[in-house]
Amino acid sequence: MKTKGFQYYLPTIVVFFAVLAIWEGGVRVFNIQRFLLPAPSVIFTAFIDIFPRLISSALYTFRGAVLGMLIGSIVGILLAFTTIRFALIREGLLPFAIAANSVPIIAFAPIMNNWFGLTNQLSKIMIVAVIVVFPMMINVARGLVLVEPAKLELMRSYAATPLEVLLKVRIPNALPFFFNALKICSTLSLIGAIVSEYFGGPRGTLGVFITQEAALFKFANAWAAIIISAILGMLFYLLILLLERVSIPWHASTQNTNEA
Repeated sequence: MKTKGFQYYLPTIVVFFAVLAIWEGGVRVFNIQRFLLPAPSVIFTAFIDIFPRLISSALYTFRGAVLGMLIGSIVGILLAFTTIRFALIREGLLPFAIAANSVPIIAFAPIMNNWFGLTNQLSKIMIVAVIVVFPMMINVARGLVLVEPAKLELMRSYAATPLEVLLKVRIPNALPFFFNALKICSTLSLIGAIVSEYFGGPRGTLGVFITQEAALFKFANAWAAIIISAILGMLFYLLILLLERVSIPWHASTQNTNEA
């Protein structure tokens, strides 16, 4: 089992180190200036030098991303349950959901900063919540609606109430869709939190740190912050993946992962 798992990840590991080697060699051979593209060794040195500062900024931004994702997910789930119950609300909300997903993050940032304050973390949290709410609503609603007719017919044959159908059929069927939405929202929330900070905020945030270090031509530091944000995003995704495997071990996606 361990050997199969290592063989599964071996190509990823090989590609990762190959890219680093090509990157390092290309920068040195072609004498690329640091302000254009620092070498991985330079970025790693900067990463070690400013690690405490990076961790502090990353935790602040990550907290805002998690809180925004939590708020957006709760609202999205509530909207999903409402839309499957009332067709009129579903038809009315769908155009707004499509429109909201089409609006870039930068359009929300100035508005939220004006509402809640430029340096107030709540403005960033609400930006993340707006980004997350509709993907969560759409995925959960699909899971609640796309139930096999045979299961519904079986529940009717037992004279099950609508509440029993919801609890025993629709919600279990929606759980894989819910976790898929969480995976999507985990990356969206971190992206939204960092990008929203580009428009202002406390200095101890990843977005502000990246923009200020780049403005001061300290591009190695900016790249180090980008790396820590990528690591945070991967850890956040893996945490949700682990939660999915624990919560719904019967689903096909988790079984395939276990076999790998």
